[in-house]
Amino acid sequence: MEIIVDKIVFKSDIKNINLVEKLIDEISSAHGIHEDVYGKILLAVVEGVNNSIVHGNKLDIDKVVTLHYFIDSDKAEFIIMDEGGGFDYTNVPDPTVPENIEKSHGRGIFLMNHLADSIEFLENGRIVKLVFNL
Repeated sequence: MEIIVDKIVFKSDIKNINLVEKLIDEISSAHGIHEDVYGKILLAVVEGVNNSIVHGNKLDIDKVVTLHYFIDSDKAEFIIMDEGGGFDYTNVPDPTVPENIEKSHGRGIFLMNHLADSIEFLENGRIVKLVFNL
């Protein structure tokens, strides 16, 4: 399998989630990624990009989100970067506790943590790195 390293850059418009979904579909098809892993990648990366658009860049279309990706025979790595001020990723409410269970938001980071094989936040939370074993 060849090694792929590339990126896409797009404005902070929620409609651009479609670009990410299409990219993951293309990567999965080109590299024969198993459907179970494909589902994890799709959900986690879309959540990360959505968080960057909505919470990081606050839907400011003058700001961009950059999605770097690296694919080889062992892993798929996605690095999502926004132009926001960051956040305290060590103090995110647990969406599974009773007082948060009914809330309609706050599950994105929880999902990313459970779907990716590793997750790392950098630059005060402005960058999230998701790694999936293939």
